[in-house]
Amino acid sequence: MNKKRGLNKLILSALFIALGIVLPFFTAQLKTLGSALLPMHFPVMICGFICGPQYGLTVGFILPLLRGALFGMPPLYPNAVWQAFELGTYGFAAGFMYMRLGQGKLWKIYVSMIAAMISGRVVWGIVKAIILGFAGQSFTVQMFIAGGILNAIPGIVLQLVLIPPVVALIDRFWKSV
Repeated sequence: MNKKRGLNKLILSALFIALGIVLPFFTAQLKTLGSALLPMHFPVMICGFICGPQYGLTVGFILPLLRGALFGMPPLYPNAVWQAFELGTYGFAAGFMYMRLGQGKLWKIYVSMIAAMISGRVVWGIVKAIILGFAGQSFTVQMFIAGGILNAIPGIVLQLVLIPPVVALIDRFWKSV
């Protein structure tokens, strides 16, 4: 990777962190809306697609911890911790799958997104179960399905509608730079 391309990825990653910090303010008035629309997921996944898996992992892991430290939302412990693992997985998996499949086709973005969504939710469930287990609380399969799938359906649908065209558009622009 040449230095200019690496610098561009670093700058874009900072932009994605900034977006991830700002976007939740639009849903902050209604907590259920924020957990349904998943505003931090968007910049993390797009970062993974555009900048690659290592940047997606880093942005995804840092974002909830930084946002929790700056604004108290999500609470640093335990929420920001399990979200860091979840979002890091989203960013990494989206970028990794997209690189493995070969970039440039819309269907490859969708396959990569679905793989990232599944792996991120599995990691979220595992980390949440471990953290709650240490606290003497349980995390059941029903809780996983409700929190990781059912409550997130609006955000999942929105991601599937918005992210692929955005990534395709940025990909076209990125190749011309």
